[in-house]
Amino acid sequence: MSSHPLQLKTVALSTATGLCNTTPSWVSLCNRGCRFPWEVKQKKKDYRNLSINCRGSAEEDSRRMSPYEVLGVDPSCSLADLKVAFRAKVKEFHPDVCKDVKVSDAMIRRVIKAYELLSETHQPEASVRENVDPFDEPECEALDIFVNEAVCVGTGCPNSCVEMAPHAFSFNSIYGTAQATSQGHGDNYRVQLAAGQCPRRCIHYVTPLQRLILEELLDSVLSSPFSSAEAAVLDSLIAKARFENNRYQKPKKKESKASSEFVDWF
Repeated sequence: MSSHPLQLKTVALSTATGLCNTTPSWVSLCNRGCRFPWEVKQKKKDYRNLSINCRGSAEEDSRRMSPYEVLGVDPSCSLADLKVAFRAKVKEFHPDVCKDVKVSDAMIRRVIKAYELLSETHQPEASVRENVDPFDEPECEALDIFVNEAVCVGTGCPNSCVEMAPHAFSFNSIYGTAQATSQGHGDNYRVQLAAGQCPRRCIHYVTPLQRLILEELLDSVLSSPFSSAEAAVLDSLIAKARFENNRYQKPKKKESKASSEFVDWF
């Protein structure tokens, strides 16, 4: 049985918060992690009829929540509303705030899963692939740029990516760190040079769906107070994306058969 997408996203969080005394393999963690049985009652996607559930106590098992209920938003909400709700829920159920570790872990899993599902409905340009984790199976070649601002040197960097490729990077006005301001430059030489010369190796090539999730987690990491647990989750997803993206192979195009027949011209 394949591992659930959300299980991979919280492995580092479980380790950082003391749920694991050692660092077991991804497979063993996923096998004993939460699963999210869900079903769609209609053929057409309608997340109002979709429920998310974490296996835990009897009280938790009896409560099935839709993604909208998990995030506390209305079905008519915008993408901006989803982002605000996602950040608020991550902070609400963070282990530093929610003292019950089991409840915190289960709810954070629910929140991330709910955000993934609902963000797809608000991203028409994104390819919707049910039950497929973009960090486990990239949807396309990794050409989008993501900067891990949590470890970026910022304006004092001797090999500034902003100076090297100002068309793709700029400094964050709040934190003073570098950020990707535009996409579509994955094969640009100056962008590749900036990524290669980064002293902290904080510039990464990712897919659009991977970038969407990484940016939301980064916003939560940079928000006060700083959480080492959330930073660990971010690092684990970046490592997973780098590994799987290096293995990605483009779908093979069908070669057209060359005709060996002659054509008579009249």
